[in-house]
Amino acid sequence: MTDIAVRPTGTGTLILEAARSRLLADGYGGLSTRRVAELAGVPLSQLHYHFGSKQGLILALLDEENQRRLARQHRMYAEDAPLWQRYERACDFLEDDLDSGYVRVLQEMIAAGWSNKELGDAVRELLGGWFSLLNQVARETEQRYGPLGPFTPDEVGTLVGAAFFGAEALLLLGFDRDVLPIRSALRRIGVVIRQLEEGQAGPGRTDHARMSTDS
Repeated sequence: MTDIAVRPTGTGTLILEAARSRLLADGYGGLSTRRVAELAGVPLSQLHYHFGSKQGLILALLDEENQRRLARQHRMYAEDAPLWQRYERACDFLEDDLDSGYVRVLQEMIAAGWSNKELGDAVRELLGGWFSLLNQVARETEQRYGPLGPFTPDEVGTLVGAAFFGAEALLLLGFDRDVLPIRSALRRIGVVIRQLEEGQAGPGRTDHARMSTDS
């Protein structure tokens, strides 16, 4: 399970919890602020008082969810452990975030941001925090182990981040292990990192690489 702190109670939190439930059930396009208020057990005026509008509510929900998970990721990557182990924990966190519904909320907002500039700007800023963290980790890796092949650290961080966000979208569409080896492909990157750290880089696949990663 994730180590995310429990949020304080209050009217705003009740509304955010209700919005999260309705967003998962109805999607962004079908989300009704009136239904959110009913589920939260508060007058609709309270929703407008705290968040202003449907878009303000959703942005607040996404920001709150994103901050907690990004802070979790910062703590994890700051730990004194081999990078390949920290990367595998990132893969574990992906499973937690899929189960919690956070990934669904994020992907709903990414899609909505394609046609809504204000929403797109906000989502881009949130995603930027994840890429910034991954780029920082890649730069630290280069400093410790030397050049990362033909890639700059920021290119490596960008590729890893894009791989995760793309994998989330495909998994939500139902491209699971019987169709595409998405989960095992992500975890295989950890094998490459381990080879780099342990000086085992080479064309062959290790026993570790043969493990079942889609179970």
